[in-house]
Amino acid sequence: MNKKKYLIPIIIFVLVIGILAGMKIQNAVSDDKISQQVRKFSEVMTLISQYYVDTIDSQKLTESAITGLLQDLDPHSVYINADLLKRVNEDFQGSFDGIGVEFDIVNDTLTIVSPISGGPSEKLGILAGDKIVKIDGVSCVRIPREEVPKKLRGKKGTKVIVTIIRPGSSDPLEFEIVRDKIPLYSVDASFMYDDEVGYVKVSRFAATTYDEFMQAMNKLKSQGMKKVILDLRGNPGGFLEQSFRMASEFIPAGRKIVYTKGRLTQFNETYNSTGGSFQDIPVIVLVNEGSASASEIVSGALQDWDRGLIVGETTFGKGLVQRQFELFDGSALRLTTSKYYTPTGRLIQKPYEGGKYNKKGDLSEEVEGDNIEHKYDTKDSTRPVFKTFGGRTVYGGGGITPDYFVKVDTLTNYTVGLRRLNLIYQYTESFMKGNRKSIESKYKDYMDFGKNFEISESMLNELVELGNSKGVKLNETAFETDKKYLKIAIKSQIARDIWGNEGSFAVFMVEDEQFLKAITLFPEAINLSKLGK
Repeated sequence: MNKKKYLIPIIIFVLVIGILAGMKIQNAVSDDKISQQVRKFSEVMTLISQYYVDTIDSQKLTESAITGLLQDLDPHSVYINADLLKRVNEDFQGSFDGIGVEFDIVNDTLTIVSPISGGPSEKLGILAGDKIVKIDGVSCVRIPREEVPKKLRGKKGTKVIVTIIRPGSSDPLEFEIVRDKIPLYSVDASFMYDDEVGYVKVSRFAATTYDEFMQAMNKLKSQGMKKVILDLRGNPGGFLEQSFRMASEFIPAGRKIVYTKGRLTQFNETYNSTGGSFQDIPVIVLVNEGSASASEIVSGALQDWDRGLIVGETTFGKGLVQRQFELFDGSALRLTTSKYYTPTGRLIQKPYEGGKYNKKGDLSEEVEGDNIEHKYDTKDSTRPVFKTFGGRTVYGGGGITPDYFVKVDTLTNYTVGLRRLNLIYQYTESFMKGNRKSIESKYKDYMDFGKNFEISESMLNELVELGNSKGVKLNETAFETDKKYLKIAIKSQIARDIWGNEGSFAVFMVEDEQFLKAITLFPEAINLSKLGK
């Protein structure tokens, strides 16, 4: 009996020692493999330095090798050289001059994730999904990620010409963009649509986003808001903490908002709601393919907890978490260490192989207005099926699939040409020179203006004449197709000129199909929110 008493602790001790020894051996084997590859690289660099026909730049070769190494990992692990690192945080912490786009390198192609609201690219009509193939006439296919800011940023007032391939259009589009100061506010607009419904447009998740959001929500609440539409379309993401705090305002304390999972447990983190002030307000979230990262965290959490309906188009699918490691020479390695998952376990990241995305699970044939549960037979869907905490069917496989799909109509090449040359803006500026005072005196606010001001045929004819004078010749079929859009674009620009972004968004909403669909869904959103209790 006594022997057994001492034998059990001894066995446990031996097992622990064995496990620890095994771990040490595994680490030693792993370290040995890495040291062999480092030795190989060192030998190659030495041979090149000694025998190559021309003088070499060893730093440039090393940085190219690092970049090549990372390209085989995933689309978002990147090397940042010392010069670029000095400017890398400007997007979220300070102002900068440039063309105003959030971009990604998708399958070797510079792709617009989203134009920044109020920036020069948005004003010209550059869209999420546009692919830049030339910059100032020089091909930028396979451009390294770190080279993009060098090409697109520059002093305010300087120009850059970009050639774009737009999905659905066979001909390249050329845009001359005048660089400008890029606005860094993140809540573009907030207003009451009617006596009960509030609207908040959030364009990015920067350092001040949560504070801006709360200021907007409290303002609307004081104005009688009982329901809210949160517009995250074109929002490319940003700071995780800001999105977590925003989602917490709608979700009861203690519930999971998002979690990360990596190969190493030290990178596994769970973010639970801290609770907030708007848990009883029905919410509908608008998203599109330009909604990424932090936007997907918010919309995914609200959807999983049946806290709100998601309306629009499938989001971008950026769910890789990067950790930045500073290197000795002032450069840095931004390395993917984990992945984002929604509360029910859906991976936000869309499928990729190495540094390239693939089409697996792509829901490109979306039918406008359809409810996701009604449209897809779960047995046939290529996407993994999940259940919300209230029992609804939702889909994984990358991005956040909306509860209701509503596609935005594609503009004709004629209207794209007008926007590309900034002619709608130019026409409006000319019109306002002679009409500003009369509009300001006639309409008490932008809501009054939106309901009662009409774009006349003579105004449209003047826009057509301006287009003709600038080389955008009238295409009558295209003009009639886009006539409704042209009217609201001019009207919205007039409202922006007098009442700023808030007026512009409020006026545009009356023709915004995704927004108008969302308004009709509040009865369902109210019932849905009961599931999330």
